[in-house]
Amino acid sequence: MARFVVQRLISLVLTLFVASIVIYGALYLAPGDPATLLAGGHITPQIIAEIHKQYHLDDPIWVRYWDWLSGFLHGNLGQSFVYREPVTTLLAPRIGNTLFLVSYASIVILIVGIGLGIIAGLTRRISFGITVGTGVGLALPSFVAAILLITVFAVDLGWFPVFGAGVGFTDRLWHLTLPAIALAISWVAYVAQLTRTSIREELVREHVETARSRGIPENLVVRRHVLRNSWIPITTVAGLTVAGLIAGDVVVEEAFGINGLGSFLVQATSQKDVAVVQSIALLLVAVFVVVNAIVDVLNGALDPRLRVTTSG
Repeated sequence: MARFVVQRLISLVLTLFVASIVIYGALYLAPGDPATLLAGGHITPQIIAEIHKQYHLDDPIWVRYWDWLSGFLHGNLGQSFVYREPVTTLLAPRIGNTLFLVSYASIVILIVGIGLGIIAGLTRRISFGITVGTGVGLALPSFVAAILLITVFAVDLGWFPVFGAGVGFTDRLWHLTLPAIALAISWVAYVAQLTRTSIREELVREHVETARSRGIPENLVVRRHVLRNSWIPITTVAGLTVAGLIAGDVVVEEAFGINGLGSFLVQATSQKDVAVVQSIALLLVAVFVVVNAIVDVLNGALDPRLRVTTSG
């Protein structure tokens, strides 16, 4: 197991390194010169040259990349071209909002999605209703869900606020309930359907029928032979789902006016604030890769065969 974890850590580091090169290189090749943004309305060759010198924009790309990466590793994300402030200062309050929202939505997905999937897999009488409901959820985009939730529960009923992330734990729960639900709906449906399918496949396997023929109580058969063997695909999809929330987070933050990383990334991209875009992009990739690595380790712990296959 230790060797398996070390392999995953090495893969994690290499993936992040390659991702950093791609992110930095893509923004370097993008059209437009950040110096024109800094110069404002007084664009002259002399001013542009001074800005290039001040921000080391004329240095070779590999020198600039190394300075950026080494600074990133030491917590220095550079300076925003638009706000003229350290990127770390700008991201600090927004990271908390995004982390709270994604964590909230993840809890909803894992509890409701897996719970509905288990019920649908083990109880045939209500399986059809859950399948239909999750099918509708799969077809419902996050921005449509956000509009519906705002219209019904914020505007018509007035139960929840329309915009903002709130202050403090309780107030944040109140403000971010609708955004979390909007972000989680389609993923809840996906996890529920996969959980149902995985359990149904395990129920008809030979070892389950053998356990039943030996007179083992049904609840023990379900716990020891069905649910236990179903956890690997469920864990994999649940982990990828949590990582995938990062992409949908952008739409939901924009819809609910949440000052988070997603909305700030859209804003920084439109303003060509390169330092901010690079930092947020690498942070989001890092979260995605780390979650995938954790899922791999959990699957390796659940099924030792996966560790042997990977090592081989």
